[in-house]
Amino acid sequence: MAEYPGFSELPVREGAPPGSSWGVFGDDDELGTVNFITDADVRAAAALVKRGVVFALNWDLSLPSPAFFLRGTVRHTVFEKYPGVAIDDYVDSFWPQASSQWDGLRHIAAPDVGFYNGASLAEVSQPGAGRLGIEKWGERGIVGRGVLIDVLASAERAGGSIDPFEFFAIGPDVIERIAGEQGVEIRGGDILILRTGWVEAYERLHQCEREEYAELVRPGSPGLYGDDIPAFLWDNRIAAVAADNPALEAGHHGKGCDLALHRSLIALLGVPLGELWDVQHLAHDCAADGRYEFLLTSAPLRLGGGVGSPPNALALK
Repeated sequence: MAEYPGFSELPVREGAPPGSSWGVFGDDDELGTVNFITDADVRAAAALVKRGVVFALNWDLSLPSPAFFLRGTVRHTVFEKYPGVAIDDYVDSFWPQASSQWDGLRHIAAPDVGFYNGASLAEVSQPGAGRLGIEKWGERGIVGRGVLIDVLASAERAGGSIDPFEFFAIGPDVIERIAGEQGVEIRGGDILILRTGWVEAYERLHQCEREEYAELVRPGSPGLYGDDIPAFLWDNRIAAVAADNPALEAGHHGKGCDLALHRSLIALLGVPLGELWDVQHLAHDCAADGRYEFLLTSAPLRLGGGVGSPPNALALK
């Protein structure tokens, strides 16, 4: 197994910004922490499939509707290609980051220092295959051991609850506590998935409530929060992290977006961030059989120069 520096030892490349992994996986790396997943990790994750049940983690492509963050809602057209013989279809206003998604390494820069591994705005802002494009993950695939951290269920077990539409900070202490409650160990190469209950709560809203909610600068939600998150994920060799909320970070209802973790995780460390994943059915199964680990497969789009992608994610148990 490769040896990597601890977070406190970063950066390793002269001139790289503090807290960055630039150069750790090579000066030309475009995969980021996906590199933490080894062949042995994939083999071990495949052995977790005991019952052969499959849970699709992509949400309905048309949700949320209206879309958040100035994005559009998908429009789907079905038509007769050859009358009476063949049906075809096409999609307009398809925003790869409007519903379930991976935020790719082109998605955001760190202030004054640029994009992951030192890429410039000019290198990542052109369409077509290029530096840090989502096609790099699409060509490789993201496959490994998934671990569900069920924040909502933990609160309910304690006799309380969390409001999926209000700020609730999930820090390393919360993640470690819940992992202990669930009897699951966090390991290098893992793909962490957080359940806050946001998707489920959104599905219960009436359309008029959804329209009002979409007008907010920032939908409120529980999520990751804290300056100690980057070190926790890096030192535990977490390959990727996803959640069922709109922005991964915890957010205050209606206020501007705090994207500090987006910048430190994507631009500085190269961590894939997943948002709006539909994990409710997986969570119920994990609670039923007491197993919160599974094989996770994800096939991001091979879209040259893409900034993000639906995860096309499956959990197999």
